[in-house]
Amino acid sequence: MTTGDTAPPPRVDGPGVIRKVKRSILPIAFLLYMFSYMDRSTISYAELTMSEDLGISLATYAAAASVFFVVYVLLEIPSNIVMAKVGARAWLSRIAITWGLVTLLTGFIANTTHLYIARVALGIAEAGLFPGLVLYLTYWFLTQDRSRALAGMVFAQPAGLIVGSVSAGLILDHVDWFGLASWRWLFVLQGLPPILLGLWTFFRMADRPATARWLSSAESTWLDGEINADYEARDGAETQRAAHPELQAIKNPRVLHLAVVSFLGGVGTYGMTFFLPQIVAQLDPGYSPTSIGFIGALPYVCAALAMLFVARFADRTGRRRASVIGCLSTAVAGLVLTMVFRDVPVPGLLGLCLFAIGIVSYLPPFFALATEVLSRAQSAVGLAVINSVASCGGFVGPLLIGKVAKEGNTAFGLVVPAVSLTMAIVLMGCLRWRSGTPVSEKSPTPLVAG
Repeated sequence: MTTGDTAPPPRVDGPGVIRKVKRSILPIAFLLYMFSYMDRSTISYAELTMSEDLGISLATYAAAASVFFVVYVLLEIPSNIVMAKVGARAWLSRIAITWGLVTLLTGFIANTTHLYIARVALGIAEAGLFPGLVLYLTYWFLTQDRSRALAGMVFAQPAGLIVGSVSAGLILDHVDWFGLASWRWLFVLQGLPPILLGLWTFFRMADRPATARWLSSAESTWLDGEINADYEARDGAETQRAAHPELQAIKNPRVLHLAVVSFLGGVGTYGMTFFLPQIVAQLDPGYSPTSIGFIGALPYVCAALAMLFVARFADRTGRRRASVIGCLSTAVAGLVLTMVFRDVPVPGLLGLCLFAIGIVSYLPPFFALATEVLSRAQSAVGLAVINSVASCGGFVGPLLIGKVAKEGNTAFGLVVPAVSLTMAIVLMGCLRWRSGTPVSEKSPTPLVAG
């Protein structure tokens, strides 16, 4: 070999690198999102006994559940901007520790005012987690793999609701230690794990491929190069020339179109999250909290299995828009079935299963679609905008359901998410190419509102 010769770059096993990323990144994202959903929805099971202790009506409960989203929405965009600057490891671990502490302390509230304060504090603590996790996955996964990566994370939503539902029922029936009511122990026991998870995240998470100790230098360089090339192929010259490209997402009509869809979807998502235990209890007044917990977990089991299938189908075929429309349609069908058979256990529960399948399974292809319309510079703000607007649905939805529902007939309020999701289906059908021709379901080309 002559002096001027250089060694060829080491060969990199691309699929092997992706497998390493999945093994190392997805478990952390999964656990963070799982416990966030558990803690966010703890109030729905606590309400089964807490309302009597604190004298809370159904409408007051709905308002308390909704107020979580007021500051949560306002802080989503700033949170993602901060995370992009300080790194995911420090910021996501901070979020987990603070929301765990707030959930734990909620177990010691004494009146309705304290409950409102606790819900606002939880919104402040948890703001930015979901868009931060979605943004974090864009650092590690190519567009073609993103639906499945998101499904691996979003699978935590039904998983968290399954674990939360079963554990909540058991705690409410069996845990009343030291004279504290069981609903108080529900908050305390479900607030402890996120604190420990936040500490583990701080020491375990890698911010970017370049800082991952489980990747070699050649592997991290290859992965960064592939992701950069993926973005460069999609980012237009106009975005590159913009003075503040990250802020262009706020004015991007594609982002705003998907944000409205996410708002309508949020009405359905949080209608299920905050009212499913009450609807299950209405199917048969003889159900105990433990029975409600186990039966309430069944729709989420169905949703978890269906979501993995939908995400795989969306990635392999590119039919992400069709997947979203199909899921939302399934959710509407389930809502109608539940309203019609609101006091008949078997068909009513079948309706809840269809509702859960649709409202959970649409999320991975929807957010994968959202990442396609955003340049790299716009991702942090754009994803936060879409999720913030979805969270507005989390505020409006439960509030309207609480007002429309009659005392003792919570299922009547499901007309609110049914109408909302129908509107979301119509808007998804209006997505068009820039040229005005229908979206090609097999193409990842960016979409615009039509």
